[in-house]
Amino acid sequence: MTEEKMRFEAEVSRLLDIVVHSLYSNKDIFLRELISNASDACDKLRYEAISNPDMIAGDSEFKIRLMTDNVRNVLTIIDNGIGMNKADLVENLGTIANSGTAKFVEAMTQAKDAKKSVDLIGQFGVGFYSAFMVANKVEVITKKAGDSQAWKWTSDGKGEYTVAETEMDGRGTQITLHLNDDSKDFTEEHRLRHIVKTYSDHIGIPVVLMKGDGDDETLNEASALWTRPKSEITPEQYTEFYKHSSHAFDEPWKTIHYQAEGAIEYTGLLYIPTMRPFDLYDPARKGHLKLYVRKVFITEGADELLPPWLRFVSGVVDSQDLPLNVSREMLQDHPLLTKIKNGLTKKLLSELESSAKKDIEGYNTFWEAFGSVVKEGLYEDYTNRDRILKLARFKSSTVDGWTSLEDYVSRMKEGQKAIYYISGEDVDALRRSPQLEGFDAKGVEVLLLTDPVDEFWMPSVGQFDEKDFKSVTRGGADLNDVKADDSDADKKDDADDKPVSDAELDTLIAAIKIALGTNVKDVRESDRLTSSACCLIADESDMDLRMERLMKQHNRVDDVSTRILEINPKHSLIKKLSDMAKADAKAAILGDAALLLLDQARILEGEALPDPVAFARRLDLVMEKGLGA
Repeated sequence: MTEEKMRFEAEVSRLLDIVVHSLYSNKDIFLRELISNASDACDKLRYEAISNPDMIAGDSEFKIRLMTDNVRNVLTIIDNGIGMNKADLVENLGTIANSGTAKFVEAMTQAKDAKKSVDLIGQFGVGFYSAFMVANKVEVITKKAGDSQAWKWTSDGKGEYTVAETEMDGRGTQITLHLNDDSKDFTEEHRLRHIVKTYSDHIGIPVVLMKGDGDDETLNEASALWTRPKSEITPEQYTEFYKHSSHAFDEPWKTIHYQAEGAIEYTGLLYIPTMRPFDLYDPARKGHLKLYVRKVFITEGADELLPPWLRFVSGVVDSQDLPLNVSREMLQDHPLLTKIKNGLTKKLLSELESSAKKDIEGYNTFWEAFGSVVKEGLYEDYTNRDRILKLARFKSSTVDGWTSLEDYVSRMKEGQKAIYYISGEDVDALRRSPQLEGFDAKGVEVLLLTDPVDEFWMPSVGQFDEKDFKSVTRGGADLNDVKADDSDADKKDDADDKPVSDAELDTLIAAIKIALGTNVKDVRESDRLTSSACCLIADESDMDLRMERLMKQHNRVDDVSTRILEINPKHSLIKKLSDMAKADAKAAILGDAALLLLDQARILEGEALPDPVAFARRLDLVMEKGLGA
C-alpha cells in the first residue's frame, strides 16, 4: 500500500503553532503526556485481556520503554498496550480537540498569558501534540492487539500527516521524536530520569530506560499510587497523578484519598478540579472516574460510580469485592456499584460541607466553576436534595458575592413569608429589572438566578426551611405584609409621589385593556414598581417568564402565553395618561401610548418586539406630539 497523505482537521495547523510556540512554559510536560497515553493504552489492553487472554499471549508483562540516540537526536517511547489501527490513528491523532477545534483555537488566541494558555489546553485534551514543542518530526508506528497489520503515522506538525502500512513485531505503539536543536538534551539519561521521577513516578506500569548494554533501568516506582499509604505520598505526587489520570493541567482544588471498610471494601482517590473540564456541559454528561478491580483497569467514565451532577470529579476507585471479570454491561445493574456510588457521593458531600464552613473563599471559587452542575442534583437526586440545597450559593440583590439560603433566611424582613427570586441571563441586568423596585424599596432581598437549570429545580424543590420560593416576575408576590425599613417608614409623603385616585386609575386601566385587547391577559395596578412606569409579569398559575422563553427556544412550547401588564400609579407618565383618559378615554393617542407601554415592558424583559415597524411609527407620533407641545 502506498503512503496516504491527509490534512489535519480545519484550523489544526494554526493550533499546532500555538502549542509549539506559546503553550507550555515547561517543555518537560511533553514526556509526561506521552507516558500517560502509553499507560492508558496498557490499562485498556489489560482489561480486554480478562475476557480474551490470547491478546497478551507471549507478552503479558506491561512496560513503557524509553530509547535514546544522541547521535541522531532521537527519543523513542514504546509501549506494549492495546495499539491502534488506521481508523484509530486518524481519529485520535488526526483530529485535535475533538470537542471543538474552532472554539479551542479562538480561546487560545484570546489567552492573555502563558498560565491561561496552559489552563485552556488542559480543558481540551490535546497533550499528545506537545511533542511538537521538542520535535521537528514525529513518527508513530502502531499495531492494534489482535490485528495483523501495523500502521505508520508521520507529521512535522505543519498541517499535514501521512498514514501508511508498515511492519511491526508484536502489538503496541512506538513514538519516535526527531528532536529539534533546542531539545537535544532530552536524549540525556539524567534528564529523562529526573522527568520520569518528577511527573510519572505514580504510574503503576514500569517506565524503563533502555541502555543497550542489557543494564536497563526502571525509572519509576511502578506501583499504583492509590494503593500506597497516605503518609508515603507527597502533595506533588498527588498532583501529578491527578494530571496523569485526568489529562488535566490545572491544580486540583481538593484531593480525597480514603479506604472504605466494612460490608464492602474499596479505595477511592478523588479529585475536585479548579477548572471546568472541557466536556462539562456535553449532553452525554459522562463522568471522569476510572474503575479498577484489584488494580486492574475496568472502565473509565462509569456513570455507575457517581451521579451526573458530580461528573467533574476525577480520579480512581479500586474495588476489592467486584469480580475481576466483570463486564461493562454488568456494571449497570451490579448492586455493589450502587453501594459504592452512595458511599462516594456521601464522602464528596461531606468534603464540600466542610469546605463551605472552613474555606469560604475557596468554596465560593468552586461554586463559581461548578455550581450550575451541582444544582442539577436538586432536580435529579431526591435522596441528597436537602444537603445539596444547603451547599447551594446564590447572587443576591442586597449583598455582595455569594450567599447561602440559610443566610438569606436569617436576613428576611418582618412579615416576609417567602424566599423571592428572579431569573435571567445576566446578574447586572437582573439588578436593574423593574420587578425588583418594590422589593428594593422595602429592603427585601431577592436571589438573582442565571443558570438555566434554576428554572427546573426551583418548582421541583418548592421550599427551603418551610419558606416557599416565589418568583418576583409572577403574580402573588404580595409585599403588603412586609414591614419596611425604619428609614423608609420615616419618610414623609411627597405630593408628587401620590398615586392617581382609584376611580381615575380604573378609567385608565379600562382604556388600556381595550387598546391592548388579547395582547395581554390583564392590566392591573402594581405594588412592585417604584420608578418604572410598567412591567410584565406571569400570572401565578402560568409558567415563569424565563422558563417559557427557554422552553420556546427548545421547541417545547409553540408560543409564549399572554402576560399581565402592571402599571405604576405613582409614575408621572401614568398620571398624565390618567388625565388623558379622564378627558377622553377613546383618544387615539391613548391607544398608541398603551401599545408603547406594552412594547416598553417587552424590551425590559429582553423579548423581541412582534412589530418593530409599528413600534417605531407610534414612538415617532408620540415624540412629535410631545415636542409640538
